[in-house]
Amino acid sequence: MNAPAELLVDTPAGLARITTPAPRDVWWELAGKDLDTNPSQTPHWLDCLCATGPYRDASRLYEFERGHRLVLPLAGRTHRPQILGSEESWPAQWGIGGPVCPERVSPAEARVVFADLARLRALRVGVRLRPADQDVWADAAAGFRLEPHMTQKVDLDGGFGTVWERRFGRRVRREIRRAERSDVDVEVDRSGRLVPAFYHLYRKSIVRWAEQQHEPLALARWRRTREFPPRRLEEVASRFGEGCAIWMAWCAGEPAGACVVLRHGGHAKMWRSAMDRELAHPVRAVPLLYRLAIEDACEAACRTFDMGESAPGSSLAEFKASFGAETFSSPRYLRERLPVSAAERRLRTAVKRLIRFEDA
Repeated sequence: MNAPAELLVDTPAGLARITTPAPRDVWWELAGKDLDTNPSQTPHWLDCLCATGPYRDASRLYEFERGHRLVLPLAGRTHRPQILGSEESWPAQWGIGGPVCPERVSPAEARVVFADLARLRALRVGVRLRPADQDVWADAAAGFRLEPHMTQKVDLDGGFGTVWERRFGRRVRREIRRAERSDVDVEVDRSGRLVPAFYHLYRKSIVRWAEQQHEPLALARWRRTREFPPRRLEEVASRFGEGCAIWMAWCAGEPAGACVVLRHGGHAKMWRSAMDRELAHPVRAVPLLYRLAIEDACEAACRTFDMGESAPGSSLAEFKASFGAETFSSPRYLRERLPVSAAERRLRTAVKRLIRFEDA
């Protein structure tokens, strides 16, 4: 880990001390007190990112004159000069980041954070906010470009009985009852033992996704494996421990469907899922897994079950909504010295048009 560096800054909110990387004990303390902290805002998440990708800990602790403290999880690129790299919370595909703070941040303090980020020498600086953080932080993001994102979350208030009766749709309840009558066995692993079985299903899913999206299989395998290599789940399972659950459905002794759920405090997060459609679909294995994972989150006294981002209006978004997942805005704010994101977007669009790629 890098040796911490401290900076004392005179700001409109008073003197502010900025320490980077953020001391882990303080980060864990604030994450424990901030009831809105997601699994993806913990030090474990950053450690997994750094252990499985070209990233370093660039997190920042802000201490304000009136006693408020907040940590901004941040990952910087390695093997590049800082002026050609990025510092983001988080990089694409790593979900929601944003400030961890148990106390309400004032508009002046929020502006201090974004002003500090604007001074970084990185080519790109980005922060993706939690839905609960939008108002004060969005108003403070002067000079940062808004990139819309969403997430779908199930409200677990009232316990699983309430969720089942009032939030699950009728059709998904029927499919779950059908699964419960089928020849399907389910187990949950909190030790990482089922990582190989999950990746067996993930490789099968890549083939299915490539067919659905009209993507060359070789390209799909390269892209998906680069995005989610086996060691990434191994690292997450190792660092999160009991907070990482791999739910696996078996049919006739063969893995049929699986999902990975992470947990921190009052929040559960559906991180990854995969299936062998020929085995899983006839017995409705995936709805059963989701039902059991949501019930488990209720029993652990979680307040929300985050099912992640989906393309608005897509079949995946509708599937999540059938479990009672509501859509919340979770915007990302970017500042770039050069229009890197726009160039990347144009390149992706051109490649998709060339291969007739279809977004799921």
